[in-house]
Parts: sequence; C-alpha cells; structure tokens
Amino acid sequence: MTRKTLAQQSGVSVPHLARIEGSQGNVSVVVLGKVAKALNEPLANLLTADDAMSGDLAVIVELLKRQPRSTLTRIREQLLAEHEPTAAEKNCRIALIGLRGAGKSTVGKRLAERLNRPFVELNREVEREAGLSLQEVITLYGQSGYRNLERRCLERLVASYPEVVLATGGGLVVEPLTYEILLSSFSTFWLHADPEIHFRRVMDQHDIRIAKPALYREAMDNIRRTLEARDLLYRMASYAVDTSPLSIDEVVGRIADQVTG
Repeated sequence: MTRKTLAQQSGVSVPHLARIEGSQGNVSVVVLGKVAKALNEPLANLLTADDAMSGDLAVIVELLKRQPRSTLTRIREQLLAEHEPTAAEKNCRIALIGLRGAGKSTVGKRLAERLNRPFVELNREVEREAGLSLQEVITLYGQSGYRNLERRCLERLVASYPEVVLATGGGLVVEPLTYEILLSSFSTFWLHADPEIHFRRVMDQHDIRIAKPALYREAMDNIRRTLEARDLLYRMASYAVDTSPLSIDEVVGRIADQVTG
C-alpha cells in the first residue's frame, strides 16, 4: 500500500504518515488506531518494536528459547550485573511502586521537591501519549495496547530524564520487560501498607468502585489477593518501605536518606 493510499483510507495526512514512519515527534493512539484499521492490523502490532533482528541477535534469541527457566534467571542476573548502571547512577532516578493507596503520588511529589528533581506519573504520560484518558485507552485498545504504551513511555523517560522521581501504576510489575527496564534503570522503592490502610486511602480518593459500604468485603478481598499475587514481584524492588505507621514526611525522609546517604 502506498503512503497516499494509506492516507486516503485512514484519514491521516501524507505528511503526518511520513513523520510517523520517520519516528519524528509523538503520535497519539487515536491516529495509530486509524492507521491500524486501514492496514487491517491489530493496534498492538504497531506499538511493538521492530521485529527485524540482526543475525547475532536472532541466534541468541533462539539459544535462549531452549534454556530452562533456572538457566534463564542466571543469564539475566549476569547480564544485569555487567551492564546495568551503578547504584549511584540508579539513585539519580527513583521509582515508586506498589498498589493503589500506597501513597506513590503523594510521596513522590514531596520527595521530588525535597531532592529538587522533576516528578512524573507514568500513567499521566500514557494519557498524554495516547491523547485519551487511561480508562479510554484500556476500553478501546485493551490491556495489551495499554501495556505497550506504558513500556514505550518508560523507555522515553529513561532516555530523557537523567534525574527524576517516578510514580508507576500498580500493575507495571506484572509486565516482565517493562519491569526489567524499571529495575535496571531506577532505584525502586516498594511502598506498601496494611490492606485496611490501602482501602481507607482509596476511599479517601472517592473511588466509586468501592465507595459503598456493601462493597467493603469484596474490595478488601481484592486488595489481599492482589498483594499476595504480586508479593514476590514487589520484593524485587531495591528497597521496601512499610508506610502503615509512618507519616508522609517520614516516608519521604527514609527514601531521601537512602539515596543521598
């Protein structure tokens, strides 16, 4: 299909298509959706990295596919040990992970002010990239499209911010490649609390999904299940901070002392 034909069928101008092909500037998911529909391709295919690989990379990938999980874990650890930034370099970028209600945004803003660094919320970056609200992204393009956008935004942040405080979405840890990028590029802090405290904090945010007293038990069960399911993933973070007994300033102080001391 020529660029002119694609422009006619997608409703996206020829100059805009040229910029997309040349990786110039940002492109919204809405525009990508139009292009994907015209090409009769799933949107997720347009959000993934180029599949073309060099001969060496292709051989390495095939070799890794044949390895048992235990061997892959050892290979990953060796690669990270050889190629990841030093602890001092990673401390320049701080990422806060944890369930909703852990205090990532509140702590992140104050921590950024204390350290005189920019504060970024990854989900807001996804919304800006897509030109849609987070719920609209998930509704229109599903979890796959959202996760691809999340990873692309994280990669751009790593390239653009030598120093930053980042608040991530609670489910980022379940996406292996995205979480690997985070762990290798940031000092990561897992903010966690008792399930009851998580619930109260989310209630304070006026979340209509659990605002009714009748939904209390269901919400608490969901929090507990999610914490249990992600526990091992969250524990891969550089540090863990139990925010249950601490004030916001105390949490900020502990993190700041860790990265500056």
